[in-house]
Amino acid sequence: MANKYFNMQLDVDAFLPASAEDKAYMVQMRPSTTFFRDGVKRFVKNKIALISLIIIALIVVSCIVIPFFWPYSYDEMLGVKLGRPVDSSYNNLAPFEYGETEQERIAAGEKVFPHLFGTDSQGRDYFIRIVYGARISLAVGFFASIIVLIIGMTVGAISGYCGGKVDLVIMRIVDIIYSLPDMLLIILLASALKQTKLDQIIQGTVLEKIGANIISLFVVFGVLYWVSMSRLIRGQILSLREQEYVLAAQAAGARGKWIIMKHLMPNCISVVIISTALQIPNAIFTESYLSFLGLGVNAPMPSLGSLASDALNGISSYPYRLIIPAVVISLIVLSLNLLGDGLRDAFDPKLNG
Repeated sequence: MANKYFNMQLDVDAFLPASAEDKAYMVQMRPSTTFFRDGVKRFVKNKIALISLIIIALIVVSCIVIPFFWPYSYDEMLGVKLGRPVDSSYNNLAPFEYGETEQERIAAGEKVFPHLFGTDSQGRDYFIRIVYGARISLAVGFFASIIVLIIGMTVGAISGYCGGKVDLVIMRIVDIIYSLPDMLLIILLASALKQTKLDQIIQGTVLEKIGANIISLFVVFGVLYWVSMSRLIRGQILSLREQEYVLAAQAAGARGKWIIMKHLMPNCISVVIISTALQIPNAIFTESYLSFLGLGVNAPMPSLGSLASDALNGISSYPYRLIIPAVVISLIVLSLNLLGDGLRDAFDPKLNG
């Protein structure tokens, strides 16, 4: 026994080349991956976030596809011809109910497409107006988040990287904006922009189809909602600018813009994704209550908020007109919030050990 452990002679068999089976058994390496792939794997395991993503995808696809084949338009008054009402039976139809003219056509053997959600007080198909309202709300939320993202990233990156007096001035401006009452300032700013001659300015341009009120909403988001994003980016930049690779780039003579774009911002991508995903439902909710107050999209273009506002006039007789847009708004906002939480859990490295 002692000879086995204290023998000074080498065991030649221990130095024989390993076979392919031995290598496969001994070498068990994890396949190469990336930060994005790891985040996607963790996100897919989150069933609630995955279901929320599917719901949002179905709503987006429906808003894009349905108007192409739907037989009714969002501004078509079914009981009006040449600007004059000829059949008031189309007004205030219940779901799957038909007007008198449609009933006559059905009796004659003609097929008539049903009104899934009925019609409103002006004889317009309510389902397609809900679809267009969801489209407007989602578009406003998406583009408003892009505006907030661009402004917040730019200001936050400059403040965090430069530091000193630049950071001091920018942060005091952010503190001033934070101290302002959001709701009141949004309403005042939207009202002031509505009183301007913005309609005349954009007349004849591509922005005319968008409408002055939607542009006013984008201005509101660009003025007020970038401060949270800028604070998050600034905090990340402050912690990253002292890293060795940043000091090496500075020592090599790299400019600040290049360091921010190539080194700092890619390392903040998780914060950017999470903040953008959580900003979209806030933008949709803001657009909805501004439209509810009459400061949103221009008529006859519908929005979920304006549809809910119009439904108040006949809430005792037609409560479903308020319930339907309210449910759609709640579903979109809830799904986006759950999706944002799922992205945070998947892409935030501090939550994943």
